[in-house]
Order: sequence, then structure tokens, then C-alpha cells
Amino acid sequence: MAYKMIVLDLDGTLTNEKKEITAKTYNSLMQAQQQGVKIVLASGRPTYGIVPLARQLHLSEYDGYILAYNGGKIVSCGSGATIFNQELSPELVPYLHDEAKRAGLQILTYQGDGIAATRARDKYVLHEAFINKMPVVEYTDFKTQVEYPINKCLIVGDPKPLHALEMRLSESLRGRAMVYRSAGFFLECVPPGIEKSQSLARLLGELGIKREEVIAVGDGYNDKGMIEYAGLGVAMANASIEVQDGADYITYSNEEDGVAHVVEKFIL
Repeated sequence: MAYKMIVLDLDGTLTNEKKEITAKTYNSLMQAQQQGVKIVLASGRPTYGIVPLARQLHLSEYDGYILAYNGGKIVSCGSGATIFNQELSPELVPYLHDEAKRAGLQILTYQGDGIAATRARDKYVLHEAFINKMPVVEYTDFKTQVEYPINKCLIVGDPKPLHALEMRLSESLRGRAMVYRSAGFFLECVPPGIEKSQSLARLLGELGIKREEVIAVGDGYNDKGMIEYAGLGVAMANASIEVQDGADYITYSNEEDGVAHVVEKFIL
């Protein structure tokens, strides 16, 4: 199979623990693009938090794409055009805030080039800021201070209470929003129908590329759908067993240039 596209999760997949693309991975991806393979960066991160990696990989020169907010927004790096955008209903944001606070957890969203959070010094909020290289502003009255439109809210906290909240919200918001964890301490809150595989299907329809011609690589629960959807679904060695079970191939970890291994084996 001659693959025409490789879709990459970022954290735990494309980048190492320092949130950096290694030289080996960079070189392999540049060679793939020079052969005509399109790169898509698919992440729960906001667009602003993905752009630096897109620039590093020269996606604007090779007509690559960004799937931000777990697929809630699709942007063409070549033209700068937004291909798809779905926003969270404004009426749900206060509800999500109240439920998060009732559970003793923090909530954040993205405002311009920064992160707006209910507690700026929370360790999980700071981790999200580190991932995206974005400053944090504490909103003392989150519900009235946030500005719309909003593509995603993120509720953060210790895994046990976060899991309990996930179960409650999944039931109470059925049909109105999707909630799922991208990490043990991150609960994604996005519009209904927003999931990486569904947004990838939209993009492929725009480009006329078949799913069989796509490689998707990831490590998180929010990558499972696109791994199972792609012609070649690849899980990282650092992915959970549940994610690996849905993959066609298991590559090395993100600390061992797992993405470079996939590119070299199946593309180059």
C-alpha cells in the first residue's frame, strides 16, 4: 500500500517527554513530505498550541493540516483556511463549571493566545500550560469572564474524582456534548460528534483520500477511534493496553522515536 497521509497525535506520540520532536523523527517526516505524503497533526490541544510544531515541520510548504480540539477545528496549513469548526454550546459552559467545582476539580478553556482557568497554580492547569506553551490567567468569576466562541473546555484533577465526574457527565450531557479523558487527569468536554476519527473522515472527503491510504499513530484514549479507522492504525509502546488492542501495529515508545520507525518501515 502506498500511503498518502500520516496522522499524528502529539503528546506521547510525536513529541518526547520534553515535548520536543527529536532530530530522527523530524528528518523522517521531512523525507515523507518530500515524497508527497501529507502530515496531519491531530490533538486535543488548541490550534495555538499546535502551530509551533506545524511550523517546525514546514506543514505550510507541504500542505499539511491541523486537527485541533480533538477534531473540533480543522485548519489547512497551506492556505490558512478553516475547513471545519464546531463550537461548544454557550449554555453548557456554566454547567460544566459548576459540576467541576462541585467535584473539587478545576476547569479551563482557551482565550486568544492564553489559557483561562479557575485556579492558575493548579498543577494540572500548569501541565496543560507547559504542553501548549501558553500563559495562564486565573478567572475569579469564570462563568462571566469567559468570551465566546469556545471549542472546548478541559476539566482537570486527580484521576479518581475525575473518572466519577466523567461517568456523571457522560449521562447528563448525552446528545449535547461529548466528554472523555485524553489522560488520567484531563477530561475533554467538546461538542457532540467531535472525535478525531470523525474529523479525519471529513478531511479525507475534502481531499479525496481513502482511509486505506492513511496511517494514524497515537497513544491516548482519544486516539483509539482514529487508530481503528485508519488503513494502518499504529499504537505507541507507551499506549495503554486498550489502545494497543485496537491497533494493527505497535511501534516503539515516544522516547524511542516510535514515529520515525513507522515512517521508515511503512513509507520510506
